[in-house]
Amino acid sequence: MSDLENLMRAVPEERLHIRRHRRRPGPYIASVIFALLLAAVAASVWIGVRGLQASGELLRAVPLAESAKAAMTAQDFETAQRDAEALAEHAASAAGLTSDPVWRAVELLPGVGSNLLVLREAAASVDSVASGAVVPLAKQAAGLDPSMFSPAGGRVELQPLIDAQPVVAGAAEQVASAHETMTDPRVADADVIGPLAAARTELTELLRETDQSLDALSRSLTIGPALLGAEGQRDVLLLFQNNAELRSLGGIPGALAVVRTDGGAFALLAQRSSRDFPRYDPPVVELPVETRALWGDNTARYVQDVTFTPDFPTAASIASEMWRRETGQTTSAVVALDPVTLSYLLRATGPITLPTGDVLDAENAVRLLLSDVYARYPDPKDQDAFFAGATVAVMDAVKQGADPGALISALAQAGSERRVLIWSAVPEEQEILQATTLAGLRPVSTEDEMRLGVYLNDMTGSKMSAYLDVELGAGSVMCRNDGRRNAAVSVTLTNAAPPDAASSLPAYVTGGGTFGVSPGNIRTSIHVYGPPGAYNLGVESGGELVPYHPTSDSGYTLSGVDVELAPGQSATYTFGFLADVLGMGDTVIESTPTIHTNATSQLALTCENALW
Repeated sequence: MSDLENLMRAVPEERLHIRRHRRRPGPYIASVIFALLLAAVAASVWIGVRGLQASGELLRAVPLAESAKAAMTAQDFETAQRDAEALAEHAASAAGLTSDPVWRAVELLPGVGSNLLVLREAAASVDSVASGAVVPLAKQAAGLDPSMFSPAGGRVELQPLIDAQPVVAGAAEQVASAHETMTDPRVADADVIGPLAAARTELTELLRETDQSLDALSRSLTIGPALLGAEGQRDVLLLFQNNAELRSLGGIPGALAVVRTDGGAFALLAQRSSRDFPRYDPPVVELPVETRALWGDNTARYVQDVTFTPDFPTAASIASEMWRRETGQTTSAVVALDPVTLSYLLRATGPITLPTGDVLDAENAVRLLLSDVYARYPDPKDQDAFFAGATVAVMDAVKQGADPGALISALAQAGSERRVLIWSAVPEEQEILQATTLAGLRPVSTEDEMRLGVYLNDMTGSKMSAYLDVELGAGSVMCRNDGRRNAAVSVTLTNAAPPDAASSLPAYVTGGGTFGVSPGNIRTSIHVYGPPGAYNLGVESGGELVPYHPTSDSGYTLSGVDVELAPGQSATYTFGFLADVLGMGDTVIESTPTIHTNATSQLALTCENALW
């Protein structure tokens, strides 16, 4: 056979060899694909099973968290500790189930990955809070005797409070870290399924509230012992604000007293009526120009007017200087409180009998101190004597002891309503106070909240604020491409005095027309503070723009109007601002505490009805 024939015979077989060679990888590729599919299915099953287990662990943790909280409130610390430890076990299990390498690898996949990321971070947050906050707090509480916190014998045991400081501070740090994790954009803004989104929102809000509460508790555990003389004798000036004659911070300081503390012991040292203080000329301090423009020099001339300003450090330092000038005594701190706070404290002490024979209790304290006393004693000197006797009686009752749980609850409620304000002349202590509602500062917005202030001042020159009902509303909406928000605050005032107030109420209460206000009418100034740098959009009432006073105070934009109402009359004013802050969250109002807790609602603003 010729070479050519041999070549021709070889070609088909060579081609066949090539084709066979090219087909040979087929089974290997199929095997790889099958293996990958099998791995994906296995991973899906693995993730699915562990995800369900983790969800189950978290669901079992929820009632334990609620039970532990209820037990702590009821001072059943043994149950609280047991539930806290069980909570920590379930939380740790959930965290372990969602943190393995397979879970984290699948987090990288589009779509499903964001759900796994959020579930893992949520489980880790609950785990860190349970083990780093709930369990240590429950253990600390279990070792305490609640009676330690009762000021029996005019003394509070300070060492348990001091010992609790590091535990509470550590717990506060854990919760703050967990809250920061859940508000991180990669977690907070991740696109997840509906049920997980709802759970994320609920957990984030719970952490926010707990973060605020523990931070406040931690600061209180530092400030409390200091004010009670843990490091030596302290003289603390008390301002008793009278809500029947409103001022921005609550009411006129109608009475003042100094309490001396030392090593947890406390005693009433001296008392004065506001009528014991003269008109100071010149003013005791040089006020900022904006403060003088808003409230006049009276803020630093009359002790009754120091709380015109909504900045408590300013008011407290002025009052402290006035006290020094009249008594020669220098005080290191100032605490303001009102009769509503007293009514809360009476829940802990129980009813007390006054020198007049009156029985003061939680139900009648506000009415007796802010209304009945003026009807019974037309002479201001007799009123002062009544208030002085009441102060001594209340202090004696507190010194004899009180229910510790009710006492803590009373102070917490009064603090949250801005009825208790504290200023310290010690810079380190004041710095601790600055981040709490106890500091009495102008509203401070955060990334989560846009805070606005509503401050009321009596212009009647009398005690008619006892008959003023207040309703507030706030809301915001983003309609602009630059991200700035339109914010609105509504203020509704109602004169709830009887129709015959002009004749049925004493002239001391109505003012008798001394300051140009008809007896029975109530004249009130309203000042609404927007966030710093906001633009003032005006004020409307009844659907129409009304005259108002646009101005500023320490960088805050604000609007002011004066309102005079006859008995039974009501008026609503809506204040508009354009917030020069990007991406603010909820809109919250801080307001002057009145006799009644101000009803507050959310305004449903849209881009169609936003002002303006």
